[in-house]
Amino acid sequence: MDQDAFQLSEPAQLLSCAVFASPHSGNHYPEAFLAQSQLDRQAIRSSEDAFVDQLFACAPEFGAPLLAAAVPRAFVDLNRSTDELDPALIEGVRRQGHNPRVASGLGVVPRVVANGRAIYRGKIRLAEAQARISTYWHPYHAALQALLEQAHRRFGQAVLIDCHSMPHEATDSAGRAGRQAPEIVIGDRFGAAAGADVVDRIEAAFAAAGLKVVRNAPFAGAYVTQAYGRPSRNQHAVQIEIDRALYMDERLIRPNENFEALRRLLRQVIADIALIGPEEMPLAAE
Repeated sequence: MDQDAFQLSEPAQLLSCAVFASPHSGNHYPEAFLAQSQLDRQAIRSSEDAFVDQLFACAPEFGAPLLAAAVPRAFVDLNRSTDELDPALIEGVRRQGHNPRVASGLGVVPRVVANGRAIYRGKIRLAEAQARISTYWHPYHAALQALLEQAHRRFGQAVLIDCHSMPHEATDSAGRAGRQAPEIVIGDRFGAAAGADVVDRIEAAFAAAGLKVVRNAPFAGAYVTQAYGRPSRNQHAVQIEIDRALYMDERLIRPNENFEALRRLLRQVIADIALIGPEEMPLAAE
C-alpha cells in the first residue's frame, strides 16, 4: 500500500535537517480511474508537477531524504486537507462554509484539472473518496511526519522543502505589472510557516544559481506548509514553485532541451539548502 502512495529515497547517512518532498509529481494513474474519467491520458496529466521528483532526485547525495508521491494529483491531492471534500463531486458531502480551493474544484479529490476541465462525467461515491484518502493520503503524510521528526531529533530542527512546479502563464501577471517574471516562487505563508533566516538561506541558494526569485506571489503555500510549518518549534516548511517552461514542454508534458541544464543548476541549490542548520549546531544522538 505504502509503495503505491509514495517513493522514499533516503541518504546513506542522514547529514541534513532538510526534508525534500514532491507531492504533485506522481504519475501512476490507476486504469480504473482513467476509465472513469472523461479526459484522455494527456489532458488528465495537465495538473501534474511533472518531473519535479527528477529535478530534486539528487537530495540523498547531500544527506537529505526525498519523499515523492506516486499517486497523481488528479486522483487524490496530497497538498489538501482530508476535510476539503467537494460537494459538487462527492455524493453525500455537505457544503461547509466557503473554501476557495474546494469551490474551484481543487479539493482533496479534485473535480477538475488545469483550466477547469472536468475530470468526471458525474459524481463519485463518498466511500470511494475516503478509500483514496485512506490508501494514499494517510501513508504519504505519515511518512512525511516521520521524516520531519527524525530530522528534528537528530539536528534540533527540521526544514521541509515542498517541491512544486507552476504553469508558465502563472508568472504572466508579474510581467504585466512591469516586474520581472519570476522563475522561482518561494512560499512561506508570509512568514507563518518558516523562520526568516531559513527562508533567506533558501532564497539565497536559488539566487546564487542565477534564478529570478520572488516570495509568496502568486503562490504562498497550501495545506502542507500550513500544516507542517511550525517555526516556533524549529520546524519550518517552505514551498518551492519552479516555472515549468524552464525544463519542460507544457503542452506535450515532456522534458525540453533545458531539462538537464536545470537539473545540474539545481544540484548546487539542493546542496546549499542541505547545509542549513547542521553545521551550526552539534549533532544530537540518534
